[in-house]
Amino acid sequence: MTTDMLSRVFAALADPTRRDMVARLSEGDATVSQLAEPYRMTLQAVYKHLRVLEDAGLVSRPPGRQPRPVRLEVQALDSMDTWIERHRSRVEQRYRRLDAVLAEMRGDEHGRHHGGHHRSGPEAAGDPDDS
Repeated sequence: MTTDMLSRVFAALADPTRRDMVARLSEGDATVSQLAEPYRMTLQAVYKHLRVLEDAGLVSRPPGRQPRPVRLEVQALDSMDTWIERHRSRVEQRYRRLDAVLAEMRGDEHGRHHGGHHRSGPEAAGDPDDS
């Protein structure tokens, strides 16, 4: 998926009404009238939302007579998922490295307080020959 298409997908999903439409379409195809039912808006407004979703490649309506079903296009969601997972993986790797560094630091700190690096004997007691 091109960056421009990915931008259109994310922009289309920025609107809560369009996200709701996509969620509803994930359960099955619906006509425009069925999609419009829960909203307090005109059919013209619903068509505008659908146009944004279509332009982003998230939904399609096959050619033919009305009523035409609106169908969710899964490949657009798959492309988003691929993009998100790539970045999630990078972030998780970064956090794993940070966790390892913190664990190592805690281990060093633990070692200093519990036998590993603490001083004992004449040097620790301030031996006069140590000056």
